[in-house]
Amino acid sequence: MKKLFLFSFCIALSSLSWAKTYDIKKLGADATGKKACTELINKTIDKASQEGGGTIYFPAGNYLTATIEMKSNITLHIESGATIRFSDNFEDYLPFVKIRWEGTVMNTLSPLIYAHDADNLTITGRGTLDGNGFKWWAWENDVKKIIKDNGGKLPDSQKSKLQRMWEEANADLEVSDYYKGSLERRMFRPPFIQFFECTNILIENVKIINSPFWTVNPAFCDNVVVHGVTIKNPDKNPKGPNTDGINPTSCRNVRISDCLISVGGDCITIKSGRDADGRKYGKACENITITNCVMLSGHGGVVIGSEMSGGVKRVTISNCVFDGTDAGIRLKASRGRGGVVEQIRVDNIVMRNIQRNAFIFDLFYDKTSKVEPVSERTPIFRNIHLSNITGREIKQIGYISGIEEMPVQNLSFNNINMEAQTGFIVDTAQDIYFDNVEFSAEKGSPWQFSNSEKIILNNVRTKYPVEGTPVITFDNVKKAYISNCMQIEPVTTFFKATNSEIKEGGTNLISEK
Repeated sequence: MKKLFLFSFCIALSSLSWAKTYDIKKLGADATGKKACTELINKTIDKASQEGGGTIYFPAGNYLTATIEMKSNITLHIESGATIRFSDNFEDYLPFVKIRWEGTVMNTLSPLIYAHDADNLTITGRGTLDGNGFKWWAWENDVKKIIKDNGGKLPDSQKSKLQRMWEEANADLEVSDYYKGSLERRMFRPPFIQFFECTNILIENVKIINSPFWTVNPAFCDNVVVHGVTIKNPDKNPKGPNTDGINPTSCRNVRISDCLISVGGDCITIKSGRDADGRKYGKACENITITNCVMLSGHGGVVIGSEMSGGVKRVTISNCVFDGTDAGIRLKASRGRGGVVEQIRVDNIVMRNIQRNAFIFDLFYDKTSKVEPVSERTPIFRNIHLSNITGREIKQIGYISGIEEMPVQNLSFNNINMEAQTGFIVDTAQDIYFDNVEFSAEKGSPWQFSNSEKIILNNVRTKYPVEGTPVITFDNVKKAYISNCMQIEPVTTFFKATNSEIKEGGTNLISEK
């Protein structure tokens, strides 16, 4: 045993000796930000990789670059006071590389920091990565306007060199009708960081700003840690559209912790591919932990979907603050997508100033879709559990929206206290459980159920009942059970049922005498 320990120690020691540090400034990089050092950075990475790995060190200063292509056993260390600013010349991100873009694998412009089939990748330090995304965002708005003004098509006469190159590089790309409108742009803003089919990734402590598109976007990766990272992309004046914070897609064993995120898209989104392309790869996003994060501006605090065709499972979200996001917890999918989202647990969350909905569970994201037989195209939400959540200054507590052929299944809400303008709407769901839940709405009923079955409400109440309005309404609900409910503020009508089966049990003290 002793000999084995000594052997292992010697191996570790020899590995450390290989891990050299390369001071990019001493190697000749311009630290004023006026002259690009792309070639120097990537040649240094190549050299370090050939020598077994190493650290590319950026001391205080400003560094201008285009794509940084990482290799195995490479660390980028950005010192406090150092800023790496990326070029906004689109052609600097040639040649095209293979990435997953919005759930579809394609050949397109390189991410700002990219790696393919590499191991042991680290980005660390207290410095700043600046994506310089303003020109990209303006281009996005301009090309969308051109497409809109031309009936949903990009005229050949207005296609750029890069757009024609994209068409040639993706001539065999098959996509669903639902996605064809998005692809009409023919060129796509690159993610800031995408490691593709890589293992053992650490991104720690850096500040990332002004991403052209999604910010931290590992795809098909295993063992990913994002810790202590600050991400800030403008949400207005100008807005960085779809500049999501952290988006693992079809990744395993991911931990996101102690991050501060304020963006022009979703703060954290878990994905696994889009439609037939996502099902072809068939790789779930699984074993995901999100903890101790603060989400400010953003479409959603933590979002699953809508690109979830490979499935999402075993996710824990805990000890987070959402303050100012449009939504809190949001799950979204639609017919044609397929994929199973299951084994999700949300615990110890504080929400404030939520602009729309605190909770969304939506299988009807594509409102134009029609009922179809259950198949691999059918999305599924099931086995989702939420507990110990408080919320104030919220527009709507939220909603569950299943589809006729696949209700949302087996959700539980425990120890939750929410105050909002309007309440919680459940449509087309089954096996939904509320225990020790207080929902208060300024108008309308705090709970509204329709076209659902197997609903249990135990120890639920509202702090501020609306005069003349039932606390709970049922419309076409089968097998609903109400028990142990006590209104401190009594109400004339606790529940109202239309074409529904309601049973009461335990001790309910809910009505005015």
